[in-house]
Amino acid sequence: MAIDYSSKVGKVRLLINDVDEGNLVFPDDQLEAFLALEHDSVKRAAAQAIDSQATNEALALKVLKDHQVQTDGAKLADAMRRHADSLRKQAREDEDAEDDGFYFDVIDIVGGNGSHPELTERPL
Repeated sequence: MAIDYSSKVGKVRLLINDVDEGNLVFPDDQLEAFLALEHDSVKRAAAQAIDSQATNEALALKVLKDHQVQTDGAKLADAMRRHADSLRKQAREDEDAEDDGFYFDVIDIVGGNGSHPELTERPL
């Protein structure tokens, strides 16, 4: 199966570096679930996937030292979470850039005496 990088799932895979087609970390349905949880935001879904993977790494690796090889799951998880935070920041910036700047606010036009604009006297 070739990864379709034009699809949202493919874009999430690219951001989380889950691109080894013979050894995928997340199946498509899990990435689709992250997308659903994050209202189809690719970057936010990728951040959730990274957070999930960081938790797994921290639990699995802990701190291990064997001869010349040492792993530190907590440091790895921390680096992964910083990457996830960066993706969330990018998603916020993307959303702000898409904002057209049009705002309106609902105001209370009822005066303190209960009168409405329709009852306002008008000059002849």
